[in-house]
Formats: sequence, C-alpha cells, structure tokens
Amino acid sequence: MPSERVVMLADCQSFYASVEKAEHPEYRHLPVAVAGDPERRSGIILAACPIAKKAGVTTAERLGDALAKCPELVIIRPRMQLYIDTSMKITSIYQSFTDLVEPYSIDEQFLDVTGSLHLYGSPAELARMIQARIQEELGVYTRFGIAENKILAKTACDNYAKKNGSGLFELPKNRLSETLWTLPIGKMFMVGSRMTRHFNAMGIDTIGKLAETPLERLKQMMRRKFGKNSDINAELYWRIANGIDDSPVKPGTHEVAPQTVGHMMTLPRDYGKLEEIKVVLLELTELVCQRCRGKGYMGHVVSVGCMGADYDRPTGFSRQMKMSDPTNVTNQVYRAAVELLLKHWDGNPVRKVGVSLSQLTSDDEYQLSLFDPDREKHAALERATDALKRKYGDATILRAVSITPAGQAQHRSEKIGGHYK
Repeated sequence: MPSERVVMLADCQSFYASVEKAEHPEYRHLPVAVAGDPERRSGIILAACPIAKKAGVTTAERLGDALAKCPELVIIRPRMQLYIDTSMKITSIYQSFTDLVEPYSIDEQFLDVTGSLHLYGSPAELARMIQARIQEELGVYTRFGIAENKILAKTACDNYAKKNGSGLFELPKNRLSETLWTLPIGKMFMVGSRMTRHFNAMGIDTIGKLAETPLERLKQMMRRKFGKNSDINAELYWRIANGIDDSPVKPGTHEVAPQTVGHMMTLPRDYGKLEEIKVVLLELTELVCQRCRGKGYMGHVVSVGCMGADYDRPTGFSRQMKMSDPTNVTNQVYRAAVELLLKHWDGNPVRKVGVSLSQLTSDDEYQLSLFDPDREKHAALERATDALKRKYGDATILRAVSITPAGQAQHRSEKIGGHYK
C-alpha cells in the first residue's frame, strides 16, 4: 500500500444465513433464507445465502415472492441473540489482531491494522489470516476492502471484494481513475436512487465526473438544484468521490451519551379502551426506566406518543412534559405519562405507542423530596428486579397487568429489535 495507514472494512457474507448454515451443516448445499415467520409463510427476507441469491431470492422481498422463485428454499426464523453473540465473537477475533476495531453494523467492522502489519506481513496476507480464522472457528465467510482510510475501504469492499473469488480487494488512492471513478454514480457510498437521478440530471453519471468537478462548481450546481444550504452536502459528496476521509478508526465510537432513551411498539391490534392503552404505557415506561437505570441516567422530560393505524387519516398525538425532578423510577414516570395520555388522547383507536425520557442527568445524585418519602425504597426494589431480569430474562418478573389480553411484555421479551431471539 502506498500510504502508511492501512484500514480494512470487514463484511460478513449473508451474515444471518451464514450463521444458520454453520449451525445446521445439513443445509450446507441448500438455499437458505432467514425470514420473519416461516410458519405463516409471511414476512420479509432478512438474509439469503449465495445459493438462494443465485435462484433470484433478494433481501427485503416478501417471503411468498421468494418461495415462488425458489420453492425448495429452506426458511429459518431469525434468532437475533445468536447473531449478536456471533458478531461479538467475530469482534474478539478482530481485536486479537488490532486494538483499533470500530463496529459499523452487526456484520461490518472497520479495522486499522497499521500497527499490526510488521507482525503479519502485507495487508492481503493479514486479511487472509483473519478470514481463515473466522471461517474455521465460526463458519462465516468474510470479505475485506483494504485502503488508506475508511471511506475507500468501504468502497473497496462493496464494489470489488464482494464480487471477486478471494473476497479481498486493495484500493490504492493513486488508482482511483482506473477503479472507483469508472463506476456509475449510483455505486458511490451514500448515493441512493433519488440522489442518482439528481446527479444524472446535472450531467454527472459516473463517480469520476463528480470527483473531477471543481468543488466550487459543484456547490453552485447543488445550490441551483437544492437551495442555498447545499454547500456541506456538496463538499461531502466531493470528498467521498475523491476518496478523502480523515476520520480515525475509533473503538467505542457509538458509545456516546444518549440524549433520549425511548421505546415505541406497534400493537398487534387496535387498542380502543383507555385501560388497554394504559397497560402498554406502563410496560413501555418500565422498559425505558430499566434502560435508564442500566445506563446510569435519570430523565427530566417524559414524552408520550400514540398513533392510529390509518395512515391516510392520521390520528393520535405526541406530547411531552417536564417533571418536577429528574427520575428513573417507573411509577413516577408512569404517573406523568398517564397525565399526558388523559390530556391529549382523542379517543380514537391506537395502534402504536411510544414513551421516552430526555434531558438526561446522572443518577449519582438526586434531590430528596418530602412528597415522595418512599423513592429510595422503590428504587432499591427496581434495582433488584433489574438484576433478576438481566440474569434470567425480561419475562422473569412481570406486572399483573402484563398477563391480561392487553399486555405485550411477555411477547416482547421473546424478541430483539422486533425479531425473535
């Protein structure tokens, strides 16, 4: 590589499907897809193995459409906890080669291996070593884009490493004119179908044309197209096209202090009765407060949102109120949430409910109140139940209302990110 800095973007091929194939060797030579609900033959395709993709199955298409293309498709219900655990194991393997590992998604991570190369040889040799170890230990095939910065490493992986036999591609910055710049503008990172149409209308149909457009000229073109506040976006696209990226590979880059802790869920049916909505409101409040306690925060402002199912005639509300003191005690936040519900709910059926806490402060210190002498008792109880839930699962202890027909806590505890664990 011509630069002293060497960055890799490691991507796991068809990650969910690859993990399932590793768990089920009998499916090795079969088309496999991970999808929403195989028993009902409904939902969408979350991941498809290469064999399934060759049969025409694509990510995000409906399960019924995929089965029409590939009747022999093996459908597996997602197991999100397994995928998270596998991703963490892969991270540990990366960290055994370099301490500079930055997760980008559950199946993509950046590695700065500049300081490791003297131990392992060339960038390609190191990538092959990591690739072989992950394949051997976890049965997951990884691809590596290699470059001098993150944006070029991502580009190298998406456009080249994923399409060649080795799963590796090095993209030196001095070869952009014969590689990256020859690609259609729609292949550029952060350029979607809508932006592709805009660039085409401006006469920019390749990444090279964008890269070679003088920055000031590009700013003028984008101002005419999008208005006077387009300069930042113009410079961003111009820098990406020219492979300019000064950002470091930074472990823990996503572990920033949150501004809001919230949770929203779509209900399985319309909830038209106040008592039903209050059940879900209490469950969500408990979940939000539990997350706040786990992160060491209290919230000063509680927000509640309720929406109906008819998008053509939207109903509902989204309102917030400031409590007298910051808190993460469920009953205190719930009282404020119910106050918002009673004040703003219009009586129409509700299909989606959300609760959040904002204006967060550390829970190391808080103001004692003469009007709430039992606060510390309630806080101690909740810390104890949090510990039990962390060890045995969220459904270990449930409020009585959660076992009524309106309750969703038990069903939600079986899922991560909307998918089954």
